[in-house]
Amino acid sequence: MAHRKVLLLNFLRPIIELEYQLEQLTQISEDTLLSYKNKVDIIKTKLLVLKKDLFNSLTPLQRLHLVRQADRPTTLDYISNIMNNWLELHGDRGGTDDSALVVGIGQLSDKTVVFIGHQRGKDTKDNVIRNFGMASPGGYRKALRLMQHANKFNFPILTFIDTPGAWAGIEAEKLGQGEAIAVNLREMFALDVPIICTIIGEGGSGGALGIGIADKIFMLQYAVYTVATPEACAAILWKDSKKSLRAAESLRITSYDLKILGIIDDIIDEPLGGSQADPVFASSILYNKLTVELDNLLQLSNQKRKELRYKKFRKIGTFYEN
Repeated sequence: MAHRKVLLLNFLRPIIELEYQLEQLTQISEDTLLSYKNKVDIIKTKLLVLKKDLFNSLTPLQRLHLVRQADRPTTLDYISNIMNNWLELHGDRGGTDDSALVVGIGQLSDKTVVFIGHQRGKDTKDNVIRNFGMASPGGYRKALRLMQHANKFNFPILTFIDTPGAWAGIEAEKLGQGEAIAVNLREMFALDVPIICTIIGEGGSGGALGIGIADKIFMLQYAVYTVATPEACAAILWKDSKKSLRAAESLRITSYDLKILGIIDDIIDEPLGGSQADPVFASSILYNKLTVELDNLLQLSNQKRKELRYKKFRKIGTFYEN
């Protein structure tokens, strides 16, 4: 299996260089390596400090670039790691099966759940098939079909957001993109079963909201959630997409910003270097969080959960003036 080429981000170059030095030293014979042990330890220490400093000081735009990396775990990567048994289902019962949005049934610990999530590609060919994670109206209707199935059989719902936005093509508008997302918003408020949403990468605009109404909303540490991409925002406000850094900072797209604003409920830690540095460990952290929170939600009555869900979204965006 060929290794896919990952675009090297400029701000990661110091880390890559130290990792390369470390790799070269570890390939030396064992006898020779002993004499270099102190040097290796020094490089390891420097590498760890550099990683901590760098990833603690990422700008919002750098976080966005980080979660757009091809080696970042996708919805199906997490599903395969956190669920004992799972089965992907297909079709919206209307003649389409959107590959940008995956749905299915699985077992999280001892509980049967329905999962729904955006699915990006791993390379250019896969991204074309997945439409770069931008779902069509058929994708949101497929998601709605599975949510209604979950509600009928009392299965909790887990959603995973990772999209720059809903597909904005002319064909999507003809097929009712806005209506499909709006119906999902309305129906998700009325579902009796627990809903947990996790933003695992990029959460963009209505494309994210189409599966983003939940009792609990979590974000992975380096994930972003925004009304529009910084590039689009800069082009709209200043007619200059090069001002995306300014836009990203103004939009308050990071998990820490959104936790303070009350838009998300909690931040899920990622391994140092992001989830792509250790997908299995990242999945175990996610698994532990989801199992605990799902148990808590199941202790509430259906009516109580719906009331809290409604109030949660009603208070988003409120502010007070002196």
